This record gives sequence, C-alpha cells and structure tokens, in this order.
Amino acid sequence: MPSFDVVSEVDVEELKNAVDNANRELKNRYDFRGVKASFSFNKGVAKLESEHDKQLRTLLDILRLQVIKRGIDASSMDTEKAAHSGKSWSQTVTFKEGIDQPMAKKIVKLIKDKKMKVQTAIQGEELRVTGKKRDDLQAVMTLIRGAELGQPFQFNNFRD
Repeated sequence: MPSFDVVSEVDVEELKNAVDNANRELKNRYDFRGVKASFSFNKGVAKLESEHDKQLRTLLDILRLQVIKRGIDASSMDTEKAAHSGKSWSQTVTFKEGIDQPMAKKIVKLIKDKKMKVQTAIQGEELRVTGKKRDDLQAVMTLIRGAELGQPFQFNNFRD
C-alpha cells in the first residue's frame, strides 16, 4: 500500500548560512553604523542583540528575509519576547522542528474530518499516512499544505 511520512524539519546548515548572511548585511547597512548589534547562532537557536528595541525589530526582519532567501519557511521561526538588560536588548528565535503530540493530533483530526480513505499513525515526531490509492495520498498532502497550522511540513518516504 502506498504511504508517506509527514515531517517538520529545518536544515541547520542553511540556518547557519542565513545567520552569517544576516551578519554580513548588518555590517553594510547605513542605519547600523556605529551601533552595537549582532546575530549569533547556537544549537538551532538564533540570538539577536542590539541597543534599541526598534533596531531589534529591524534585525528580526533582516533574519526573516535571509531565512526565506535560503529556502526555509519563515513560519518555522518562533520568536520570544524581547528582553532588556542595561543598555542592550536581546531576543531569541527558535526554529520549530518535529511534530509534537498536539499538532499530530490536530493533523489526524483534520484528515478524519474530511473523511479521506487513509490511515494515519503517529510515530514519534512524524506522522505516517497510508492509503490504497496514490490520489488519496496526494489529496492529503494538498490538505495539509493548505491548512494554516503555523508550522511548515515536508513529505518524505513516498512509497508505492
């Protein structure tokens, strides 16, 4: 029976490249001349630092643009509230990876509500979808892509 896996992954190397490109862009920007502002990346978490909160929002926009340029879906970015300490502002940006239990249940419910002729199984941080017809599986892919779930999904291991 045909099947595929629904996963949510982010390429860490592309994230590193996006942060490096954002740092390069920051050095060339006129509005950041003489301002202490930077990006750093460690273990899937990007940290933004600047002197003012307005600059921090600009840094977030720069990072989002670079992430999109590197082919990563911007909806995978999860920003935390900006923190202020002394003269500096900082903000961390984590990237959503894996499908947690509530999200997996939400996807299963979405598929069952449409009464599609497929079976779904939650397997850790991914979802296995199995059906008799290839067209049914493609309809499930279209349904998941079209749903606003707040997280990007990829489809792996498509088997006939």
